[in-house]
Amino acid sequence: MSARSARPIRGLAAAALAFALAGSAAACSKPGGADSGGKGVDTVTVGIAYEPETLSPLLGYGREGNSKIFDGLLAHDPDGRLTPALATALPEVSPDGLTYTYTLRTGVTFSDGSPFTAEDVVFTYRTILDPKTNNPARTELDALKDVRADGDHTVVFTLKYPYAPFAERTVHAIAPARIAGGQDVNSGSFTAEPVGTGPYVLVDWSKGEKLTFKANPRYWGGEPRVKRLTMAIVKDDDIRATRLRAGDLDGAVLPPNLARTFANDPGRKTYTARTYDYRNVTLPTHNPVAGDTAVRRALDLAVDRQAMVDGILDGAGKPAYGPVPTDSEWFTRGTERRHDLSAARRILDEAGWKPGRDGIRVKGGVRAAFPLWYLSGDKLRQDHALAYASDAKKAGIEITTQAGTWEVIEPRMKQDAVLAGGGAPGDPDFDQYPLLHSSLAGDGFNNMARYTDPAVDKALEDGRRTNDRAARKAAYDTVQRALVKNPGYTFLTHIDHLYVVADRWDGLTTQVEPHDHGLASGPWWNVEDWAPKK
Repeated sequence: MSARSARPIRGLAAAALAFALAGSAAACSKPGGADSGGKGVDTVTVGIAYEPETLSPLLGYGREGNSKIFDGLLAHDPDGRLTPALATALPEVSPDGLTYTYTLRTGVTFSDGSPFTAEDVVFTYRTILDPKTNNPARTELDALKDVRADGDHTVVFTLKYPYAPFAERTVHAIAPARIAGGQDVNSGSFTAEPVGTGPYVLVDWSKGEKLTFKANPRYWGGEPRVKRLTMAIVKDDDIRATRLRAGDLDGAVLPPNLARTFANDPGRKTYTARTYDYRNVTLPTHNPVAGDTAVRRALDLAVDRQAMVDGILDGAGKPAYGPVPTDSEWFTRGTERRHDLSAARRILDEAGWKPGRDGIRVKGGVRAAFPLWYLSGDKLRQDHALAYASDAKKAGIEITTQAGTWEVIEPRMKQDAVLAGGGAPGDPDFDQYPLLHSSLAGDGFNNMARYTDPAVDKALEDGRRTNDRAARKAAYDTVQRALVKNPGYTFLTHIDHLYVVADRWDGLTTQVEPHDHGLASGPWWNVEDWAPKK
């Protein structure tokens, strides 16, 4: 989430991928320099903040595509448009929107040399849909009724109802039936020793430290020029910046204040990616203060979003009023919330929350106070949490900020607020349904606030059950307007992702990114296409 407003994210899209290099002897030398112990432009080490929980697509790894070990039927191009991957073309869709037919590439093999066929696709999707499979993102495929093979190179998906973004779901990584099907899907060796069709092969996974990959010589798109890749797992932002500066890392995702320190470094470049990534505060329904509608509405007005963009993000982002960025075609105009401390105080006064002797409001003997947790080592979350608490106190609400790991935070989410995150660019259904639908309240990192609104539930269902764009826009307008009346979350900012990378390769670009970043996203989303600078 996480990283997280959707359940798996620390492991799902955190599973999106990572990268490369063993070379621990070169840990403190300049990447590619004369003292680098032989490390050159065909090796890359990238510092990221989160570690995958699994490397199995059956459990959610690679669900957003671009997993590097695996491929989907489709992929995203630099502009975020769908493009063929294991399929030869975009799907043929029946007039009623209920049947999607894909023709598969021939001659594709998994990294162990076994052939890729339609049966692998059928196996992957049917296993994900099996209730016995511990895939926390199964609801993303709610529309899927069945999938079948028509020979070795054709796959036919049948839907229960027209689901406009279904093709976006087929960027999901494909697992080999021959290997993964012969073991326990939830605990078998495949979860940590994957075999896929992607451009890279896992060499080693030192949990808590790094994942090491090598180029796949059998890759159907051609063997990558970057031969070795490592994802160095560095959870603390400051340590990640220090290791990048020391030459231990070739690139890293960094918060704006740390990325800025590399601005005048002639050997490194900073890349900015536009995103759907937001930071928000969960307001748990079961908390007597945070669950009060008046308190929620007051906090929505008390918070100074623009000050957060200017002061915390150094301008690398924009105010957030919901899960949809203000520059998206899906954003509902008129749902922007102004910073209005006087209005916030008035809402609380009218609801019976009266200032106590210490300035903190009280109602029915209950003080307007609650804790707010943020992830240890995440400076952006810490800064957002502190700013939010400061703004809230001006309205008479006392918020105590506390740092912890997800293992500490998760058991407390029913009662305590969390500085969370989320965002998915593919379609408004992708983020809003798991964030807000009451059926997912308290389901891991889905609907962390346990938000419940029958009108929102209906709109979310309407939005995912039609191909009519105008009807879908109306549905998501309903959702965004409902969040103004009863915000179960205070949305703070949408964040641009910043990456600092050694300037030794050509071909680096960025995409419009989801919440999870620094993994398969970032300038290394297409590392298999990089070429050494001449």
